[in-house]
This record gives sequence, C-alpha cells and structure tokens, in this order.
Amino acid sequence: MSVLAEHHRADGTPGRRRLVRGALTAAVALGAGLAAGGGSTGAVSRTGLHGPRPGTPEAALRELSAGNARWRTFHERHPDATRTVRQALVGGQHPFAVILGCVDSRVPPELVFDQGLGDLMTVRSAGEVLDDAVLGSIAFGVVELAIPLVVVLGHQSCGAVTAAVRAAEGLEQLPGHLRYLAEQIRPAVDRSLGRDARVDAAVTQNVRLVRSRLAAEPDLAARIATGKLAVVGARYELTSQRVHRIR
Repeated sequence: MSVLAEHHRADGTPGRRRLVRGALTAAVALGAGLAAGGGSTGAVSRTGLHGPRPGTPEAALRELSAGNARWRTFHERHPDATRTVRQALVGGQHPFAVILGCVDSRVPPELVFDQGLGDLMTVRSAGEVLDDAVLGSIAFGVVELAIPLVVVLGHQSCGAVTAAVRAAEGLEQLPGHLRYLAEQIRPAVDRSLGRDARVDAAVTQNVRLVRSRLAAEPDLAARIATGKLAVVGARYELTSQRVHRIR
C-alpha cells in the first residue's frame, strides 16, 4: 500500500473527516474564508430562479465564501438541483463564477463551495496548468456568459505540483505529457526551500502565476479595468476543507 493510500485511509475516512471538520465549527465564522469580510448571502439563487444571481465580483466572492463555510461545517444545502431548476436550465445557463481548479478528485468545486446546477463553470487541469483550450474555456464564460468572477483554485498536497518539484530537483523523470505539466509548473518552484516547504510554497506561487497570466489576457483585462470582472487566487486546504484567498 502506498504512502498516499495509507494517508487517505488514516485521514480521509468519513469518521475522521467529520471529526476534523466538526472540531472547526465553533471557530468558523460564516463569512471567513475566500472573501475578506464576506458573509452569508442567504438563499441566493445562482440560476435566477429564486432570487438574483450574483452580478458583481464582490457578490460572487461572498456567495463562494458562504458556500465554503457551509461545506466545512456540515451545513451543505446542495442548492439548485430540483426538478424545476433542471427543467429551467434547458433554456440556458447563467453561472456566476468560473473556477479553474486542479483535476484532483478531492477538490470538486461544486462541493467545496456548496453550489449546484448552473451555478459554476468549472475548468480543471492538473496543477491549474493553462493551455489554449483552458484559456478559451475561461474566456467563453467571461465573454459569452458575462461571468463576473474567475477563481484560480490550488490545493494542499497537489500531486502535479509535487511531481513538478521532484522533476525540478532531478529526482524524477516524467513521461510524455506529464513532463509538459511539470515544465509549466516549474517557474513556481523555489529551490532555496526545504522539500516540504518547497512543495507547499510552489502550490501557492503557482496559483499566483496562473492568476497573473489570466489577468493579462486581453479579453479578461478589459473587463477587469472596468470593474466587471475579478480574477482571484485561492487555496483549498484538505485538512480543514477551508478555502482562503491568495493575494
């Protein structure tokens, strides 16, 4: 059994996960997390069926922050999954945020932000690596659907970042397409740090670099300049299920 599998069994079982998340409940304020000062937006509908869709970057950040607070304190609502919503979405979609996240199965954006059908446009690649398809997908959400928020979501113990660090150290020869991923993440690796600190710092720095690249894209930059769009970085911590913003 691999170290990863042993760690998952020790810390990832429902009982363990409930214990860790439950222990944090008393210390968690509903608005803490992704957006500074964010609070609950109540029963806001992201599809526009039961209330207004968050139409500004600030409102979108507050809704994501409130959703993550529900998730990590076991107050999930699993919104926008009713028969009525499913039928209404046949006629169109109005998501309020694009989440560029990693492919890691432990970090599904709709769950960690407690959102439902039609709420988020999710784009996922290992280590949040950008290529033309990823960029085009994000631009589609912003330009065609007028989404006001893009979140680059990294996460604790990212396997793609770990592989990139090992490759940068010359400790691992990656095959084929995995080498491409490592090369894209390599600029985030600070070799002056120790191993564990190096991986963790690279996760955060990679988010910053990807966020900066996105913010410089002409289609996005024009909307950022007018206040219609924000591109922010964030991290999901597996140990606490908390999403926090990266400046």
